[in-house]
Amino acid sequence: MTTVTIQRKWHTTAEVAEMLGFGLSKTKALVLSGEIRSVKVGRNRRILPAWVDEYVNRCASDAEGWAA
Repeated sequence: MTTVTIQRKWHTTAEVAEMLGFGLSKTKALVLSGEIRSVKVGRNRRILPAWVDEYVNRCASDAEGWAA
């Protein structure tokens, strides 16, 4: 019998907050402002892993700009 591991395709706002080390309120504010992209599924927001990476990369690029 073959075991298949299903990878998560998207994350909840709470999961993203935990990943980033942010509070839930800050993460929700970033989502609502559009700084972290999301999609609404029913009453819930979902965030693709690539969108989390996009946000982190943008923050890192901004930080490099300040250091120069």
